Amino acid sequence: MPPTWTISELSREFEITPRTIRFYEDQGIVSPAREGRNRIYGARDRTRLKLALRGKRLGLQLADIRALIDLYDAPGDTELQLREYLNVLARHRAALEQQRLDIEETLQEITEQERLCKELLLVKQA
Repeated sequence: MPPTWTISELSREFEITPRTIRFYEDQGIVSPAREGRNRIYGARDRTRLKLALRGKRLGLQLADIRALIDLYDAPGDTELQLREYLNVLARHRAALEQQRLDIEETLQEITEQERLCKELLLVKQA
């Protein structure tokens, strides 16, 4: 008999709430079997959940996460899967690097505004 997990067991293992797992179920990422009212997760569900959480930690969009997981589910050449993963990572890196530039520019502007305010305060005190 293949291994199975309950929602509570996966919650503990991945340190997430059952609500998070149910969210991924609603999104079609995991699809547990049912035994009465209980959800029973198989190895495929566990792997898909693990991949989804990894994508989330990387900051990927849910659509990208789902597409990558579906690629890994599909039979066939892993080269295609790896190339698509590299493409997703490259797009995400470019977006993050642009955000970093935007943040650095904003921080420089804040520094300049702070300097101007302090200068004005010194003039008023004199």
